[in-house]
Amino acid sequence: MVFVNYRYYPFFFKRTLNQLQIDIMEINPVIIFGASGLGKAALDIFKSQDILVFCFLDADDELHGAEIGEVTVMGSPSNDGFLKHIGKKCDAFVAIEDHETRQRIVKMLKERRKVQPVNAIHKDTSISESAFIGYGNFINAGARLGYDVKISDHCIIHSNAVLEHDAQLEELVTVGSGAIIGAGAKVGKGALIGSGAIIAPNVIIGEGAQIGPGSLVMMEVKPNTTVFGMPAKEI
Repeated sequence: MVFVNYRYYPFFFKRTLNQLQIDIMEINPVIIFGASGLGKAALDIFKSQDILVFCFLDADDELHGAEIGEVTVMGSPSNDGFLKHIGKKCDAFVAIEDHETRQRIVKMLKERRKVQPVNAIHKDTSISESAFIGYGNFINAGARLGYDVKISDHCIIHSNAVLEHDAQLEELVTVGSGAIIGAGAKVGKGALIGSGAIIAPNVIIGEGAQIGPGSLVMMEVKPNTTVFGMPAKEI
């Protein structure tokens, strides 16, 4: 049995290969920033790990006071009454898909609370012992991360996505449900890989690029371009 102090270790996971169970010690309750669909999914993930979610914070005033899965939306992300507890009594997770908003909240947490967001990783994932995962990542049920996969910070990996061995994601990448990132492929900062898309081995996806759902990408995609189709072509 391996014990991990979750507050200071960048990731936690269940490895299906050898059924290694990671017991997380000294876990603080989590405040989730964002009460939309991604926030609800993050709540489900933390519940899967028996981690207490203290509350949601969301910029939408109409959501304040609402309950989501018995967890209340207590106020806005800038509310000092709740922020003061982060790093001492609570950890934080940013469940906001918009890149600029996510980056702004992460910056605020670093500057005002001197903390990095924790990861939200579902218990029903398969992650190689050699994989590296940074901070603030969302990895949903059924995702598989192979040998020496490297994931930077604040990425979103949806259900049943596959990252084959040596694949790399830079920060703020989104990988849709069921997408496959081939062995040795590299995905640049802020890129979006649509649901069911396939990135062939060793292909490079440029920063800010968008890959349409179900596309087959066989060649390098330039930064800030959109491709779609089988094989994928720029549109």
